[in-house]
Amino acid sequence: MVRGAFAVVIGLVLLRLAASAWTPLTFDEAYYWMWSKHLAGGYYDHPPMVAVVIRLGTLIAGDTPFGVRLFSVLLTLPMSWAIFRAAELLFGGKRIAVSAMLLLNATMIASVGLMIVTPDAPLLVASSFVLLALAQVAATGRGVWWLAVGVAVGLALLSKYTALFFGAAILIWLVVVPKMRRWLISPWPYLGGLTAFAVFSPVLFWNADHQWVSFIKQLGRARIEQFKAAYIAELIPTQFAFATPLVFILGTMGLYALARRQSGALSSRVLVSAMVWVIALYFAWHALHARVEANWFAPVYPAFAIAAAVAATMVQWRGRAQRTVDICLRWATSVGAVMFVALVVQANTGLLSGYKRDATVRSVGVGFPELAAEIEAVRQRTGATCILAPDYGTTSWLAFYLPKGTCVAQRGQRIRWINMPEPSTADLAGKLLLVAPPGLMADPEWRDAFSRVEKVAELQRRRGPLVIEDVQLDLLEGPTGEVLDRSLPPELGGGQENRRQH
Repeated sequence: MVRGAFAVVIGLVLLRLAASAWTPLTFDEAYYWMWSKHLAGGYYDHPPMVAVVIRLGTLIAGDTPFGVRLFSVLLTLPMSWAIFRAAELLFGGKRIAVSAMLLLNATMIASVGLMIVTPDAPLLVASSFVLLALAQVAATGRGVWWLAVGVAVGLALLSKYTALFFGAAILIWLVVVPKMRRWLISPWPYLGGLTAFAVFSPVLFWNADHQWVSFIKQLGRARIEQFKAAYIAELIPTQFAFATPLVFILGTMGLYALARRQSGALSSRVLVSAMVWVIALYFAWHALHARVEANWFAPVYPAFAIAAAVAATMVQWRGRAQRTVDICLRWATSVGAVMFVALVVQANTGLLSGYKRDATVRSVGVGFPELAAEIEAVRQRTGATCILAPDYGTTSWLAFYLPKGTCVAQRGQRIRWINMPEPSTADLAGKLLLVAPPGLMADPEWRDAFSRVEKVAELQRRRGPLVIEDVQLDLLEGPTGEVLDRSLPPELGGGQENRRQH
């Protein structure tokens, strides 16, 4: 049973690797790839782990979509082992361990989330190890495991600031479970906290050197300016899809069973529940005033998968509920794999929507390699020495898909590129080629910045017969001031951020 389950996981890894090679990068992946070329303790948007993951993959397989994604997909293997072992320690037995591992791998958050490399990918993996280390604390009673907790939490914090919520979940676990309260007066959890702080310290040092801009940007999301209750209605449908319907049903039933004390020791029930509900309830509150992206729930999913396995293997349900559980467990992995394949086919071809527009065209760079080749031909024809773009997504795609060494720069938001060398004075002194949506030069901020503007091409990015976006190329000469806009970001008191940010 165990060997067969791990064989399934390996098969899913191979499927994701094939999809990685076929699918063009998303604009965020191209952006993080640029980070990976200039590793630092932090960046404007996030901590640095995503850049490290990409760097390790490209060292093996080069600057290709496959290389960018390789290491992230391979992290499926240690993640799967960690969730297998955590479930086994918390609830006992190989059956629940196998079920938790397969159910986690069935989710779109694992299949797509580990293929498309964002900060949520290493966060998902680190979250599995946080749960494993806490399970070891509960199972062995040995204080040294708190150091492992600290390392895992530190790595999670190096991935994304959402990991801060693990502290609240762990505290709830220690307070609610009587036998765990002894740790509150033990030095070990505090040594674990210091370990996490040490692992996370590069981010602290980077922020200290950059006016705490990353912390201000991300923690500022919690500020309420106005309530928009419509966003709360998106939460359950998006998680229903990202968990895949069958895993979502099992996970919900498992959380109910844990709350009703239907299975497992108190310590295990509280730990799994706290690891889900602390983050889930925060995002439910956040959705009252701003949109919550589906992938933000990534750190919840290791515990949610264990809850799903509890429902599938440890609870005796009645009648229709038991039949539902049996069906969900039997088909969850297959349904998850089919959903993953369908999404990849749709993103690359548009076939399933009849070649019409869908949500994937916004972010996946289908058609961009061909567009980049046309842009390069215009650049050579016009003699432009550098290419400008108005947003970080286009800038990053151009840097990835244009010939290596081509000068590419975003004119504004220079804080995004603060860890990277700027274009040379010679490159910016020549003719500049602006790649932007039609009509951008009507904006006074752009129109007044150059004394001569000439439209030299109109191009299209396409997915088969579908036109994804129109692109206008303008040749810019005679800057009236500095080419690059060095205004402070809004987090540091600058003007409004350029809103055309994909």
